[in-house]
Amino acid sequence: MSNSLTTPGIVPARLNPDVYAEHFDDLYPDYDPHEAMVAADRCYFCHDAPCITACPTEIDIPLFIRQIQAGQPEAAARTIFDQNILGGMCARVCPTETLCEGACVREAAEGKPVEIGRLQRYATETLINKNAHPYMRAEPTGKRVAVVGAGPAGLACAHRLAMHGHDVTILDRREKPGGLNEYGIAAYKAAHGFAQAEVDWLMQIGGITLRQGWTLGTDGTLADLQAEFDAVFLGIGLAGVNALGLEGEGALGARDAVDFIAELRQTDDLSTLPVGRHVVVIGGGMTAVDAAVQSRLLGAEHVSMVYRRGRDAMSASDYELNHAANEGVKIITNAMPIAIHANGAVREVEFAYTHAGETGMEPTGETFRLKADQVFKAIGQTLVGAPDSLALGGRKIKVEPDGRTSVSGVWAGGDCTGGGEDLTVTAVAQGRDAAESIHASLMKSGA
Repeated sequence: MSNSLTTPGIVPARLNPDVYAEHFDDLYPDYDPHEAMVAADRCYFCHDAPCITACPTEIDIPLFIRQIQAGQPEAAARTIFDQNILGGMCARVCPTETLCEGACVREAAEGKPVEIGRLQRYATETLINKNAHPYMRAEPTGKRVAVVGAGPAGLACAHRLAMHGHDVTILDRREKPGGLNEYGIAAYKAAHGFAQAEVDWLMQIGGITLRQGWTLGTDGTLADLQAEFDAVFLGIGLAGVNALGLEGEGALGARDAVDFIAELRQTDDLSTLPVGRHVVVIGGGMTAVDAAVQSRLLGAEHVSMVYRRGRDAMSASDYELNHAANEGVKIITNAMPIAIHANGAVREVEFAYTHAGETGMEPTGETFRLKADQVFKAIGQTLVGAPDSLALGGRKIKVEPDGRTSVSGVWAGGDCTGGGEDLTVTAVAQGRDAAESIHASLMKSGA
């Protein structure tokens, strides 16, 4: 449990009990069949389909929309799942405004794209809610593969390998599978236990064993896995959090945003989760947005999200930033933290305004302070626990386009590798493609 429980000013139950369910319900209601048909009818079914190119998993978007239009949502779901087995969650969390919908011809012509994300959600949930799994395992190959990490990359890899007839063991350090889908995104994006429902549905393929409470390097080494399995896939994510490097960073009331979000996602009764009256979130990405918005939804009166560069440099999309602003979050740009002032517990955060200088973002010399009893740090995550035998590219595991690492028989994908945008959909694509490479390698070696 966080140290926020002992911090003055950070208390639970700031709202009436019945308000929490409303605040953390689905951000958007599901389409009903008629609404889905009307939305699907707006698609031009472009022959060059720029939306497909914009999708990291290359879903045949015009095809699945036409299938919805024809009253066949389950067929549409199969089209989606063929490319993206976590298409249900991606429909909820993908920044569609910068991916498929951003490339939509309707967006360019009218400023209102086809609502691809909501249509994808309608199709996938139609099938998942029927508890029907559309895939069958191939004949057993006798090959065994270890997948380290039960996040999007690991789950996508495991499912595709199981489809090919391999026996897969997923090893994960958490109590629940799902990775960031379960622990790292805003609760209102995956309400009503959807993340676990999707994992349960995925596991119906068979041939996948889940070993929980297992950490690479503590409970076993990469060499141990190589000795036990025919191939290894690493989807270990980014478990470390960057530090601000400021005095007062360890004061009561200051914590990592990812820990706050994980705690919120695993709390059965949100009225028991403490939140400050004056909350400051440092960062400009989706984690910062999710922490800021959920602080407001928990009852924080004043929430500020502060980023050292301009708004155009924020990794959070305009849609998410506008959503935060609509929820009452104050967004401050071109300001960097220089001190956390505390008297045992956080009381103020001091910032310096910044501008672009010769060495990057530099302080202007002008400063300001924000009152704070709670501070969330959301300035990026780092790779920890990667085996020393693996070559790194920058600060992540170096991989080939098919996910191969520098160690023979070992593949990797997702946030722990370079070249991606640290998105769920990118991780799924990398896990899927690595599985195909692993399968080809195993079949070649077993021939």
